[in-house]
Amino acid sequence: MEQLSPFAFVTIVTLISGAGGTGLGGVIGALFNSESNKVVSLLLAFAGGVMSSIVCFDLLIEATEAAQSALDAGIWLVVGAFVAGVAVVFGLNVVIDRKTRREVPHTESEDHPKTHDDLDELIHADHLNEHLRNKDSRLSLVIAGVVMACAIALHNIPEGMTIGASFAISDDLMMGAGMIMAVLIGLHNIPEGMAVAVPLISGGMGKLRAILITASCGIPTLLGAWLGLWMGDIGPVGLAASLGFASGAMAYVVYGEILPEAYLIYKSKAPAFAVMAGVMLGLVLIFA
Repeated sequence: MEQLSPFAFVTIVTLISGAGGTGLGGVIGALFNSESNKVVSLLLAFAGGVMSSIVCFDLLIEATEAAQSALDAGIWLVVGAFVAGVAVVFGLNVVIDRKTRREVPHTESEDHPKTHDDLDELIHADHLNEHLRNKDSRLSLVIAGVVMACAIALHNIPEGMTIGASFAISDDLMMGAGMIMAVLIGLHNIPEGMAVAVPLISGGMGKLRAILITASCGIPTLLGAWLGLWMGDIGPVGLAASLGFASGAMAYVVYGEILPEAYLIYKSKAPAFAVMAGVMLGLVLIFA
């Protein structure tokens, strides 16, 4: 590893964290299949707690320090970047939801919550499965697949940005903030991979193919890592903007999608304890 360039090292680590994490989740999802709702709920809640720690106790602190070292009112750069991250991911999710809700009877019902409440809705596999059940045209299936890929990319690109930006501020590639971030996001990707694989398998897809597709869903993380690494290298302002934007995007994913879905899938106190356990693990990994 010592002979690799920083760019190559970050690329390999991010692929392991992104594709490896979602792929492992796909394997677990294939084993549990459709009976895994409660398990996935707890894992999503746990991952939400981990990501909360990352955003609140690491990314925003690093972003603020970088911004204030370069600008007198650097905090407003961080706030602006954070709001931009929330707005971009929220806006794109609204566009995708409006496209898919009309075509899935379950989500169009008046009794349906105004957020996702099942595994297949998180990554819009329900949209794809509806076309499969109706035996729609190949073009419809392709469009549904693209929509699903875009929904997944909305989660993974900001995560990759945090990995890349964290490596940009790491003095030690093997033991620094970037590696910690890659491990945390890899853990987070496991339940996300389960959420991808389970509805695909339930829709009739073979387990091996579903696992391979699930693993490939982690590849967009790499694009985010390259962007975060580049922005982190152009100076403290770029680093602050990158970390702030990624923080906002991840905060929306956690609080606007992952945690509400975790509670709706498994309506009990258990997800709350899973969130708290995730927050504590995040703290230990960041500060220990």
